[in-house]
Amino acid sequence: MPSSYAENETQTEFAFDIQSVLEQIMEAVMEAENCPYETSVNLLVTDNEGIRAYNREYRGIDRETDVLSFPNIAFARAGDFSPVEACEADYFDPDSGELLLGDIILSADRVLSQAREYGHSTLREFAFLTAHSMFHLCGYDHMNDTEAAVMENKQERILTKLGITREAQPQTAGKAAE
Repeated sequence: MPSSYAENETQTEFAFDIQSVLEQIMEAVMEAENCPYETSVNLLVTDNEGIRAYNREYRGIDRETDVLSFPNIAFARAGDFSPVEACEADYFDPDSGELLLGDIILSADRVLSQAREYGHSTLREFAFLTAHSMFHLCGYDHMNDTEAAVMENKQERILTKLGITREAQPQTAGKAAE
């Protein structure tokens, strides 16, 4: 079972447990990627201003975004975990022995607005952005059409496996208090 830490620093109250959703997605992604290690990820849910500040500080981009991913591992090949043991001190928690994948920052404001915009539940949007970020933490990117297609396919397979599809989730299922 993956280990995670999730913090919501906003006033948004989701109708689902963010830690549980994160762990479900982590477990499904790690299984799909054949990761042989127990893993750890940190998730921070912030607002548009908060994510804009992180985006400006760490990426030099002064605008809000929906999700930021901060991978701990410099993958030579996406999803290839074989080289991590050579850098054990950099990649593994010395106390737990878990592989430290990295950090995710989500904008609660964007989760809510994008769920409305795309006509699906807040749960679906939260899960989609979490899965998207998890694949970034595994070395995947979407800098060209081929990479984007690979990531999109992987994300959809995870969400379908977990039953978090657009069709399966009524709009109220993931409703958050605004």
